[in-house]
Amino acid sequence: MLVWERPEPPNRPVPAPLNRERIVTAAIRLADADGLDAVSLRKVAAALGVGPMRLYSYIASKEELLDLMVDAVHAEIRPAGDGWREALRSLAESTRRAAHEHEWLADLLGGRPQLGPHALAGGEAVVAALDGVDVDAVMPVVAAVNAYVIGAVRREIAERRAERATGMDEKRWQAALGPYLERTFATGRFPALATVVRDAAHLDADRTFRIGLDFLLDGIEARFSGVARRGPLLRGDARPKRRTGGAARG
Repeated sequence: MLVWERPEPPNRPVPAPLNRERIVTAAIRLADADGLDAVSLRKVAAALGVGPMRLYSYIASKEELLDLMVDAVHAEIRPAGDGWREALRSLAESTRRAAHEHEWLADLLGGRPQLGPHALAGGEAVVAALDGVDVDAVMPVVAAVNAYVIGAVRREIAERRAERATGMDEKRWQAALGPYLERTFATGRFPALATVVRDAAHLDADRTFRIGLDFLLDGIEARFSGVARRGPLLRGDARPKRRTGGAARG
């Protein structure tokens, strides 16, 4: 039985009351402060002032604890807006905000779908906003937006961690590498790259993220418009065979 379905032990009159919500809140507090390496059942138990064995009545493993932590943060990711474009933009921006608030989340995004109640509620909101889109296009569209967000967020978090590790912010790093790039570009071997680096606008992370997201949403909208003229998104031999059993798609 998955942790989402497994009932919690009954409350007991003990000096330190315990439940999954308190355990997850304590784990998130540790991860927010010092990263995922600071999270273990032993460390969480110490933060709560209880013995580690008490936690095993509520959570069977660290993997379950991480699942619960991610789902708790999904409560902060609430796609909203009128229409599919606004809902997908809200999904992207709220996921990014949550990852910047909880930096460790960037290490756990992606992979198999999150199936906790908060994640499923967010997924329901997004899929409902895609009502009217060909059913075979729904998951590829959502997956494309999620892939963009995960890639962008991981790059941003990696930059933040590099800044902490080196003590050099982006401007200082660019100043340190500037002379090398000037010497390299002066060879004439990289003319296109040199033009972009020298002449293009240098955008901050927020603006870069939003422009990239607009490119993606514009492409989805153009595809939807073309499909409306041509017919279903996947036709004939291009349509994958439907599954008749096993795990749910996505």
